[in-house]
Amino acid sequence: MRLVVHPGGALRGEIRVAADKSVSHRAIMLASIAEGASRVRNLLQGEDVRATLAAFRAMGVRIREAGGVVEIDGVGLRGLRRPQAALDLGNSGTALRLLAGLLCGQEWPSELSGDASLRARPMERILEPLARMGARIGARAGKPPLRISPAPLRGIQYEMPIASAQVKSCVLLAGLCADGETAVREPAPTRDHTERMLAAFGCEVRRRDGRITVRGGATLRGCDIEAPADLSSAAFFLVGASVIRGSDVLLRGVGVNPSRAGVLDVLKRMGADLELHDERLLGAEPVADIRVRAAELRGCRIGGRDIALSIDEIPALAVAAACARGATEISDAAELRVKESDRIGGVAAGLAALGAAVEERADGMRIQGGGLRGGRVDSRGDHRIAMAFALAGGAARGAVEIDDCENIATSFPDFCSVARGAGLDVQSAPSA
Repeated sequence: MRLVVHPGGALRGEIRVAADKSVSHRAIMLASIAEGASRVRNLLQGEDVRATLAAFRAMGVRIREAGGVVEIDGVGLRGLRRPQAALDLGNSGTALRLLAGLLCGQEWPSELSGDASLRARPMERILEPLARMGARIGARAGKPPLRISPAPLRGIQYEMPIASAQVKSCVLLAGLCADGETAVREPAPTRDHTERMLAAFGCEVRRRDGRITVRGGATLRGCDIEAPADLSSAAFFLVGASVIRGSDVLLRGVGVNPSRAGVLDVLKRMGADLELHDERLLGAEPVADIRVRAAELRGCRIGGRDIALSIDEIPALAVAAACARGATEISDAAELRVKESDRIGGVAAGLAALGAAVEERADGMRIQGGGLRGGRVDSRGDHRIAMAFALAGGAARGAVEIDDCENIATSFPDFCSVARGAGLDVQSAPSA
């Protein structure tokens, strides 16, 4: 599938984007290993989350879906059953990494795999701490499929060399099945959905001076969870409304967890006209309605702490930089090389195809602002690159075509209809 976007109309009105993918994955996992029933509202219906649901059904968890509510009958920490085949996590690195932590302490073997893109992604960053805990995991060249053999786990004190919410969550979930305490110290704050949700399920989580600690054998209790709208999905419209003239939109019920709201801080530094209204808690997660209006953006530096708090929003921010006045430098983002695609290379190539002056670097890029022309972009099968350039099309000087967009369905299945409802002239067509 390819998308074709014509410039012109402003973005207007109220927008409700897809549910939070990070919260959705974790809600399924923790509800499944809890004691008793849980109800999850507003679960994301994207392909990545559907793969997680299928995995837990394959491990004997009873899951019912009706009327927008997912009811999960938890089986307890040791109640999962050995699946009859390898668990296929599709394109979801989050699901695979978190499940590796959860399953390495089970008393039966398992195998985790996924599509070609996921099987090409390196897993050494979780394999190393899990091995220190006693896990036995086979992986050719450090990549999926991961073949997990049963082994007793022991708690460890793990100093993370690179900030990563997925690695942190993997180790903490393994710690639930380990003997003693497991503590993770992160070099910079990362999204804390796992810690918040563990606490909501009744697990004691200690947090102090950048160290997060859990004790093995904790009992989780079923509870009700509601996923907020996803800030990563909202980011495309935050950027689009900022750079498309005459835009004025209100994004409803967006998760604004401080541990991942870096995109808001960066856009404000760039001069974006953003306002948060009706800030409130939705369960353990802070949410707000976000109003954004078109503004003249200016370039800035994006690096260090910004990256840990906005890693998934960098493709959208790169589009903002290309439409801004002055230069933007993005650094410390080497992790983007091993996402669903090489996002540094993919974004840099896409910006260049639309006429931007961009210098690709090992850990980021330098983008000279000034606007974009029409052209054709290869999203490289990456949902975030595809959606970022779709909104770029609304601000460009000519039509923008984006190839290989099928994977938008992994995180935002109704992206095109939501974008059209807001005023973006976007159409889908078979790949030429």
